[in-house]
Amino acid sequence: MSYFGIQGYEPRWLTGRSTITAGHGQRLQALTGRRLRRGWVLWDLDADEWCSDGPVLLDFDGEQVEINHQKFDELSITWNTTDPVGQPAWNFGDYGNPDDYISHLGWRHDARSELAALQGRQLIAAELLEYAGGDVADGMVAVSFVFSKGRVTVSNGLDENSLEFGGPDPSYLRCPLPR
Repeated sequence: MSYFGIQGYEPRWLTGRSTITAGHGQRLQALTGRRLRRGWVLWDLDADEWCSDGPVLLDFDGEQVEINHQKFDELSITWNTTDPVGQPAWNFGDYGNPDDYISHLGWRHDARSELAALQGRQLIAAELLEYAGGDVADGMVAVSFVFSKGRVTVSNGLDENSLEFGGPDPSYLRCPLPR
């Protein structure tokens, strides 16, 4: 089964900070010192908008982390499974009914200017942020990348990805990663 027709991509959903830290903490920490070469988002070419249900791909000198959120608290982190350059635009959708919507999708590294501005910058730290705002999103884990000038956090936008730039919301607890 494919996920939005993305070649090679199979999300592996995890919940809870300790599970995510155990599964990916050391590898995220090992990105420190690398430069962000590209940040890719899945783009709906017909609507000319970000398809925020698809993974966010961040290439740090050839080590690509693929981050995706669903539901209130599920996070998938995969590594080096998707080639955004090698996959030309494609169609995805249900072809069984003429009323069904078919999306024309492609990867873009220049679609979000804030993310494009971080390209070429060296990563100072990777962090997991756990939401503790006293509502239904409590326990959601976001992945944050800190640069000398800037930060990008891939968080859960309630069953889709959200990109946040700048310091984290005070409702987040910063969780150190193992070295």
